[in-house]
Amino acid sequence: QVQLVESGGGLVQAGGSLRLSCAASGRTFSSYIMGWFRQAPGKEREFVARISWSNGSTYYADSVKGRFTISRDNAKNTVYLQMTSLQPEDTAVYYCARGRPYTALIRPSDFDSWGQGTQVTVSS
Repeated sequence: QVQLVESGGGLVQAGGSLRLSCAASGRTFSSYIMGWFRQAPGKEREFVARISWSNGSTYYADSVKGRFTISRDNAKNTVYLQMTSLQPEDTAVYYCARGRPYTALIRPSDFDSWGQGTQVTVSS
């Protein structure tokens, strides 16, 4: 079984930064893609970024490209999301999840083993 626990959310002013963490336990993650999603009130869950646990290759949604950076620490079984230049539209609950093999790795259904989420609120 896989457990994912997100942390690092909070309240920040527009233009500020936050770093989210996703600590993984259970099965080894060496062959998986890990992703971050977010869900704002009344909106669907949307893809933010993903990273290969094995080679560190990354992919970002256009809305966060150049502002957010996803990274991982294999020794700590932890994935990070460094968020800079935050804007009110970035306000959401942020989730990490494990990618399913042989999927597009862009839709929520392409991921499983979701964490409980961490709230990010950006004030204007």
